[in-house]
Amino acid sequence: MSLRQLPSVDLLLRSPAAEAMLARFGRPLTLDAVRDALVAARADVRQGCSLPTEAALLAAARQDLEQRVAPSLRPVINATGVVLHTNLGRAPLSPAALQAQHDTASGYSTLEFDLLTGRRGARHTHAQSLLQHITGAEAALVVNNNAAAVLLALTALAQHKEVLIARSQLVEIGGGFRVPDVLRQSGARLVEVGTTNRTHLSDFAEAVTARTALLLRAHHSNFRLVGFTAEPLLAELADLAHQHDLLLVDDLGSGALLDTSAFGLGHEPTVQESLQAGADLVAFSGDKLLGGPQAGLLVGRAALIERLRQHPLARALRPGKSCLAALAATLLHYYKDEALTAIPIWRMIAAPAERLRDRAAAWAAALGAGEVLPGQSTVGGGSLPEETQPTWLLSLAVSHPDDFAMRLRHTDPPVIVRIEKDRLALDPRTVLPEQEPLLIAALRQTLAAERPRLPAPGRAEG
Repeated sequence: MSLRQLPSVDLLLRSPAAEAMLARFGRPLTLDAVRDALVAARADVRQGCSLPTEAALLAAARQDLEQRVAPSLRPVINATGVVLHTNLGRAPLSPAALQAQHDTASGYSTLEFDLLTGRRGARHTHAQSLLQHITGAEAALVVNNNAAAVLLALTALAQHKEVLIARSQLVEIGGGFRVPDVLRQSGARLVEVGTTNRTHLSDFAEAVTARTALLLRAHHSNFRLVGFTAEPLLAELADLAHQHDLLLVDDLGSGALLDTSAFGLGHEPTVQESLQAGADLVAFSGDKLLGGPQAGLLVGRAALIERLRQHPLARALRPGKSCLAALAATLLHYYKDEALTAIPIWRMIAAPAERLRDRAAAWAAALGAGEVLPGQSTVGGGSLPEETQPTWLLSLAVSHPDDFAMRLRHTDPPVIVRIEKDRLALDPRTVLPEQEPLLIAALRQTLAAERPRLPAPGRAEG
């Protein structure tokens, strides 16, 4: 069998199938893909495989092109029940925030332009007044994430000085990221006080020296200390700091502006509570319980915010126009007292169990398969560790759950589920209502491909 029997690149490019690829993908990419298909075919023939047809070569080239241009950052359907799923992008934005991003990014904007004076303006003004009204802070500043907010605060306020922090708060969070590592980048010297499980106000008092700049409280993020534990209250730390003319910075992390205990969850400290307790600066995330875009927010005393704003590092950490547009639109929901209905993660958290059961039952009826069973949803995203909410799941018994879940991840859009007791579990709490037709289509497609052992739709338990 001769390799000369393979068609040439020119011959393949003159075919109707190649013309369609040229029109869609352009000549450079199509040419590369056709050449790569021929290289692979030659290697196969040398290994004893039969000569591929022109159609097979072009099909391989087209598949290659589809993979080359497919974005790696894609929307997915989150059926895991984890509301703030870090790996899936945390908080989905509200329609108003999405529209604000589109309107701002699709043309020119007033990012740093003052319409009143016709001169250069400042980007920090776009969210500041809303944050002041909502939190009661004197001033506010936005950077690109919460780690950047803490880094900026410590660099501007404590470089070459000491920062006191409880040993129990030096945590490692997702992806191997360690809080002490980012804090050390500020040039501040961390002084750990107390023990792993118990830290007292006296531990902080005894550690204060002439080189101490501030006291720092860091959110425990995704773990909780239980048992024989103790940590001083934030108000106590504030009193101690101010007695020594020091600052108190609260790395709150989660960005809660509403009381989570109203929804059957533990109480997550809010930004307003931190300020009322006497924190001079509070740092928190925009894409966790605030429900907006990735951002780091700093609120507190006006003089301190101004020092941070004037620091050279602030320019390197500043947010872009899309972030600021979405953040302002999200904050406006709080200002108008419509967060529970307008912000997706708060709609999810506030969703009544009866409504979730009805949605799961409707899925089972549409599929003609599955059972509706009670389960638990998780807030996630480094907020409210170990806290869950009751929910109702569509439970599917399939022959090979891991393989079935993998094939769901290859539908369009991909569907992400969890597996419980060797059954697929889909939680309606985190599936956006407009995604339900796509979810049902993906499940039907995957079920039809293998005809798994599924019981008939069952009644909801309870």
